[in-house]
Amino acid sequence: MTNRITAAEFLSKRSTTGGAKKGRVRGTKAMVVDGIKFHSKREGNRYAVLRQLECAGIIENLRLQVPYELQGADGPILTPTGRNMIYKADFVYFDKRINAEVVEDSKGWATDVFKIKKAILAAQGVLVVES
Repeated sequence: MTNRITAAEFLSKRSTTGGAKKGRVRGTKAMVVDGIKFHSKREGNRYAVLRQLECAGIIENLRLQVPYELQGADGPILTPTGRNMIYKADFVYFDKRINAEVVEDSKGWATDVFKIKKAILAAQGVLVVES
């Protein structure tokens, strides 16, 4: 014989077990910098550093959440719903020190989906730098 509990009892037991609260990705906490909401503290802190570099004239044309359409050998890669698959870079800027545009993503750890998208972008000629 098995013991049965109601849904309300299950939820009350689950919430008191001390488990980690679910965040956006592995417990990241959102933060606001210059009135802009970032998904993680790492991303917000990196933005603050990049803004300082831009003010110092080391980088220019800092852009946030820049979309890149993912292309395969036979055309655009589609999502299961039929839309074109998009990768959004956290930061894109022109670095005067290396005289090149930099595509940057702030990651504490690379997810499987990110690794796949990064590889697809590399095949398209877009190198993504992790910070």
